[in-house]
Amino acid sequence: MVDERKKTYYVSMATGEISQLKTASSWDFEIQATDREIAELREYFDQNYSTDWQAFWRAHVPYVQYHYDRENDAYDRTLTKIYEQIYRLGNEEAKAHIRSLGILPAENETNE
Repeated sequence: MVDERKKTYYVSMATGEISQLKTASSWDFEIQATDREIAELREYFDQNYSTDWQAFWRAHVPYVQYHYDRENDAYDRTLTKIYEQIYRLGNEEAKAHIRSLGILPAENETNE
């Protein structure tokens, strides 16, 4: 059975690292999440890692513009999902920072 208690995690956007150790490495956001929520967040980071590699190879095809590129669209959608989840699970500092970025639809910010 999956543990449904929330624990504190520290998330690095640059590396996709999610750790329970505050001092293990640099981090961007502090969140409170269950094991299931962390598994979902890790899956989003894994999806973006894979999509990023696809976009890297596609980037060597100069005639495809960024806004017509499915890999970039997929990366952007998954990145938005990551920020939405961090916003939902994050502390007030995380939420304030994500609000300041202006990347989430307004309805996500009110559904806390």
